[in-house]
Amino acid sequence: MAPYLLTAGVSLLAKSFSVLSYTGSLARCTSVLPSAFFSPVKCLTSEARSPPKRPLNGYMRYVQQQKPIVARQNPEIKAVDLIKTIAQQWRSMSPEQKQPFQEASLRAREQFKVDLERYQAQLTPAQLQQQAQEKRQRRAKRKAIRKKRELTNLGKPKRPRSPFNIFMSEHFEEAKGITSQAKMKSLLEDWRNLFSHQKKVYTQLAEDDKIRYKNEMKSWEDHMVEIGREDLIREQTLSIKKKPAAKAKKATKKAKTVKKATGTSKPSKKTTKSRSAKTVSPPSTKKT
Repeated sequence: MAPYLLTAGVSLLAKSFSVLSYTGSLARCTSVLPSAFFSPVKCLTSEARSPPKRPLNGYMRYVQQQKPIVARQNPEIKAVDLIKTIAQQWRSMSPEQKQPFQEASLRAREQFKVDLERYQAQLTPAQLQQQAQEKRQRRAKRKAIRKKRELTNLGKPKRPRSPFNIFMSEHFEEAKGITSQAKMKSLLEDWRNLFSHQKKVYTQLAEDDKIRYKNEMKSWEDHMVEIGREDLIREQTLSIKKKPAAKAKKATKKAKTVKKATGTSKPSKKTTKSRSAKTVSPPSTKKT
């Protein structure tokens, strides 16, 4: 029994020495490194540096809830058909059935505003300015995408292709390389090695494509004027159309001024009568 107690005491003493050595090393580390590395309370309670995520609306909350249920009921359904099914369910729901999801979205939106204010309060002026610039860039990018999609839907003609683009479209399939980037690099090298008379063929095709684009754009812009979308017409086209109108307006204005000037130069009837009365003197009578 005594040897067992002796060994247990030795092991306990060794453990206590190991704990003391660990705390000593930790104290030495904290004296060298900043206190932020050894403050668990600060790490747990510190604010997240990333901005809060925007909350989902009522419909997206319903989609998030129903997605695993519909997928479980239809294991072989495609992702597109799954979303279509959930959208159809949402459309067939009554306002009372949609209300819980919409109320949850409103509560999340209010919490998002509080979290966003708290997040922006800890940012520096330079960080706020950078965020505003990034927001403007994202907005401009979305606007450009929407405009491009609108122009495509309205049937705007495609821009003319360059000689190299025509050459690349003709030889892309047979080009060397596996990836698209490798194929384009190979085609660019082949284009540079072509003779001038070989490039002349593609140059002529590019000129013909310019003519095609010019004719199609003219008819397309005329159609845009007919449907009241002058905002989509190019500025150079507007300036060309404005010149004849300005010339006609200037000509009519000049004609009006000339007519007015000639009208004022003609003597009136009263002035002509008075002039004739002055010129004709009465006959003289002699006294007898």
